[in-house]
Amino acid sequence: MVARFCLFFLILLLAGCEQKSNSAGMDLNAALGGIPASGFARAVEPRQFNFPQEHAAHPEFRNEWWYVTGNLQTATGRRFGYQVTLFRIALSPKLPENPSVWASNQVWMAHIALTDVEGNKHLHAQRFARGAASLAGQSLQPFKVWLEDWQILGQANGDFPWTVQVANTDFSLKLKLQPEKPAVLQGHQGLSQKSSEAGNASYYYSFTRLATTGSIHYQAQDFPVTGSSWLDREWSTSALGANQVGWDWFSLQFKDGQELMFYQLRKHSGEADQTHSQGKWIAADASLQNLSLKDVELKPVKYWQAASGSKYPIAWELSYPAVQGQWRIEAVVEDQLMETSVVYWEGAVRVIELASEKVVGQGYLELSGY
Repeated sequence: MVARFCLFFLILLLAGCEQKSNSAGMDLNAALGGIPASGFARAVEPRQFNFPQEHAAHPEFRNEWWYVTGNLQTATGRRFGYQVTLFRIALSPKLPENPSVWASNQVWMAHIALTDVEGNKHLHAQRFARGAASLAGQSLQPFKVWLEDWQILGQANGDFPWTVQVANTDFSLKLKLQPEKPAVLQGHQGLSQKSSEAGNASYYYSFTRLATTGSIHYQAQDFPVTGSSWLDREWSTSALGANQVGWDWFSLQFKDGQELMFYQLRKHSGEADQTHSQGKWIAADASLQNLSLKDVELKPVKYWQAASGSKYPIAWELSYPAVQGQWRIEAVVEDQLMETSVVYWEGAVRVIELASEKVVGQGYLELSGY
């Protein structure tokens, strides 16, 4: 949810849009706090969602993202995880008066990552660009979200299938995504409240199971792959409250056709935010069940320590008694740290049923504020 709640405009203002990592990291509460942003719209009540139009940008809000993760495999069983995220950040609610082609009130940022399970490696990269001179942006005819040659392409107005296409020094991806289930409106009818202050919320929907085919170019080889991806779309103007420091976010796909999304918000004291931590259980028939911390049990069981000294809980026991589910969620590679402007851990995980010790699913885990 760095990829879910980011107000990176503060980082960009402080860093001057430089493409460099900050190992100390930016304070998440400063970046994501609920300070009112005059002139921007805020998420304060449920809204009507219309598809495919919602895939387009919502420039009246300060920030938003198109966020895709997935687990892929070759015909011989070699496994990869991937992340592609495009962020739009408005520096001002008003368009610039300057007629220059370089003038823009929008800054774009992108994160990409590849996890090589067999090689026990995690590669990632970050880019920034102005929303001007065709360097980065979002268009509808045909649908396109891009930052230079990192892009998501779709049909008119955003209809699927989509193509995720990125090229980098260490790896390249070209993947086709096709939904197997309808969009899931997260939170309350798509309004995802993050803290008690009015407007500290986002509009949030997901496509929780996207059939994925394509290729990965890596280590001078082309790997044809198939698998499953997950799309998150959010837009907001503020998110975290003054007493919140970060979150633990799970997106899990089970082999029996069910999915689970859950995020646990954490306070500065280390306690979980009992009121605003939430999620969804999506059954095989696409029916939904809202989840709170009263419905699930979460317990970290293994930590990985970064060079900075920060410790990240990369294995968890998760129970959902309503479906008699008890699982261990564990990283497929321990070091999947995203050393970007805000440092966070984001990576591919496997889901193991505790009773049978069988792998019953896969997904992604995000850890922030550590």
